[in-house]
Amino acid sequence: MQLYSYFRSSASYRVRIALALKKLDYKYLPVHLVRNEQLAPSFRAVAPAQLVPALVVDEVGAATATITQSLAIIEYLDETVPEPPLLPADALGRARVRTIALDIACEIHPLDNLRVLRYLQSELKVSDDDKNRWYRHWVETGLEVVERQLAGHPSTGRFCHGDTPGLADCVLVPQIFNARRMDCRLDHVPTVMRVFEACMAEPAFASTQPSACPDAT
Repeated sequence: MQLYSYFRSSASYRVRIALALKKLDYKYLPVHLVRNEQLAPSFRAVAPAQLVPALVVDEVGAATATITQSLAIIEYLDETVPEPPLLPADALGRARVRTIALDIACEIHPLDNLRVLRYLQSELKVSDDDKNRWYRHWVETGLEVVERQLAGHPSTGRFCHGDTPGLADCVLVPQIFNARRMDCRLDHVPTVMRVFEACMAEPAFASTQPSACPDAT
């Protein structure tokens, strides 16, 4: 397998965690987003949306295929490499885990990714201070929703769902890394932070963090 990734991309970090949890080897192919390497025609041929991550897979008896979108990649990995499972065995549990993951991946992340922040500045002429206020607002309010999902819920354990890491944790941890990098307030989400610390005690999360990537600068 080959993974097109950028060390600071939270979506790429999600996939790196999942690959590590599954103990899968892959070749790391860096795509530097700040330098606009994702806009090169050669990468557009790999990923039509010109976003990372992109996972190139070779299945026995099938042609090479490329999967994009982090959650689609993670669910593919879970279907093709069942152990350890990243989704619960029961339908309600799977729905809960996907809800937490989507509260981050669909409600927080799209408002704060690089191309949105660039548009705010280049097209709408938003100042650096206002851009950062925008970022912090959506991260802080979005994580408050995740806190309500986790706090006091009987299925919340050491991790987002139970006592083994899964899909929701793969999505939560990268968002906290970005939140810290942008000086977001996090004292209002104690359950979120407890789960984050539990995750970071696991090698699959610690060994794939941005600073551990080959392209970290």
